[in-house]
Amino acid sequence: MSISLTEYIFLFVISFSICGILTFPLRNLAIKLSLMDLPNIERKTQKEPVPYLGGVAIALSITIVTYGAIYFSDYTKTTFPLISYALLPAAVLGLMGLIDDIKGLPALPRLIAQTAVGILVALFLVNRDLQVFAFGSQLVNDVIVVLWIVAICNSINFFDNLDGGAAGTIAVSTFGIALIAGNQGQELITALACVTCGATVGFLLWNKSPAKIYMGDTGALFLGVLVGILTIRLNPGIAPQFNSMAILPMLLAVPILDTCIAVFSRLRRGISPFTGGKDHLSHRLMRKGFSKRGSAYCLWGMQASFVGIALVVYFFSTRLGTPGVVLAGLYWLGAFVWFWRIPSSD
Repeated sequence: MSISLTEYIFLFVISFSICGILTFPLRNLAIKLSLMDLPNIERKTQKEPVPYLGGVAIALSITIVTYGAIYFSDYTKTTFPLISYALLPAAVLGLMGLIDDIKGLPALPRLIAQTAVGILVALFLVNRDLQVFAFGSQLVNDVIVVLWIVAICNSINFFDNLDGGAAGTIAVSTFGIALIAGNQGQELITALACVTCGATVGFLLWNKSPAKIYMGDTGALFLGVLVGILTIRLNPGIAPQFNSMAILPMLLAVPILDTCIAVFSRLRRGISPFTGGKDHLSHRLMRKGFSKRGSAYCLWGMQASFVGIALVVYFFSTRLGTPGVVLAGLYWLGAFVWFWRIPSSD
């Protein structure tokens, strides 16, 4: 298999275009069916109802473009099962997210479903020898993959609390994944990252502040599984292995930071981590005087800087690998302390 740079760009453009087009009728459908995010909860920041179903547009765009590319290529028998083992788990949790958007689901069933999907993904990756990092024990490998998938699912879901915040950040992350995977010759990972990046940028046409539609749990969970699998399958291939592994959390550093801040803040206040609130990074930035759009730009910029450090660690691993990892760790801890010092509520 050999995919050219032009073909990667084409995948991005097609995914961008399809998602941008699909979002319009799905927005109208959500309005017609009254599938709206209402500003009737204390943690909501919008002043008017905003329709859901944006996540359906994202999921359909990624699925259509990915399987379409496989159909029109000469490698269907090889790529179809590999791609399906990424997209099917994402679709399952995306469907659960759609049910949650429509009817609402308690936190426990959602966590059970996420864990079940994580277990299935782990079993497939490890048993097919598709997991990049091995730790000498299959049980340890399985546990790490399950924890990673569940953690990233929840991180993206938690992080989707600001107009354009999650979509833009995932676009930045998947762009970084595509650069590293492409340089490593991981063509399927590169292609899927390009498609995901295109879809999220296309969705941003509608989701940027002031948002005309939200991705909802449908999109957040679908993307959470997908980027979780993309990162766990990415093989930077640099030495020492610790530096190679450190690149993975850098590529999702801001959503992880947001989750840690929100969860630890809620535990400190004696409330459930799954209880919503205005204690995310975006809310804290707005308490510092940032607008919604300015907060989104700030979060995108932070994620871009982490991706930049990851690229430095990857491309200049011999001289700057370990210093880059240390810098990223200190940067992340410094950001944690700064955000932590901002009040959790108004």
